[in-house]
Amino acid sequence: MKKRLITAACVLFWLVAWQVTAMLLSLKIDNLHILLASPVEVAQRLWELIPSAEFLKSLGFSMIRILSGFFIGLLIGTALAALSGKSAFFRHLFSPLISAMKSIPVASFTILALIWISSRNLSVLISVLIAIPIVYSNMLEGIDSLDGKLKTMAEVFEIPAGRRFVGIYLSQLLPYFRSACRLAMGLCWKSGIAAEVIGVPDGSIGEKLYMSKVYLETGNLFAWTLVIILLSFICEKLFMALVDVIVRRVQRM
Repeated sequence: MKKRLITAACVLFWLVAWQVTAMLLSLKIDNLHILLASPVEVAQRLWELIPSAEFLKSLGFSMIRILSGFFIGLLIGTALAALSGKSAFFRHLFSPLISAMKSIPVASFTILALIWISSRNLSVLISVLIAIPIVYSNMLEGIDSLDGKLKTMAEVFEIPAGRRFVGIYLSQLLPYFRSACRLAMGLCWKSGIAAEVIGVPDGSIGEKLYMSKVYLETGNLFAWTLVIILLSFICEKLFMALVDVIVRRVQRM
């Protein structure tokens, strides 16, 4: 209870600071709220956006593509890590590719990708390229940290493959998998929306952010940004809850 009160007090403090700052800045620019929208203005704009069909359409457009890219990247990254964990050849083969994917800026990826595909599917590709190195690195680290003695013991006592997977691999790799998913989900949303802002596909959240910038609608910009943060948070929590449910069911088998 005390912790919740402290958290609420901290949130309230920053909301008040935000409101005061917005009021001070608005006085300098004839009360136009161009530099910084107040939390009250953002809440009002969000209240207007949520019931509209266009709002739900934009949410669906971006969510489907970004989550598709996340899941594709999750599968590819896990598969590549499994190959690298078993073979030094694949580890050396994939190393330059993963390093390049980690270091190349998202903007460069996005501009190059626009040459290959339409802007409507741009966020899918960017999300895949962002998720792969994160999942690969985390899962490979988990594979490298597996206790070799447990694997040897399982082989000596001829433990069935299913029990071996649950008792040895799943229990030790799960923390790395969860960490990879949590990090990749947030970065996929950030990078996917950034790609949409550059490609400006019709009906996307990125288009709404871009148009807010063009018409200096700071309230809209903050409202859509808040929506992105909430979507990323909700998707992460739901996916991690789904992972926990699947793990519990597998462990009972």
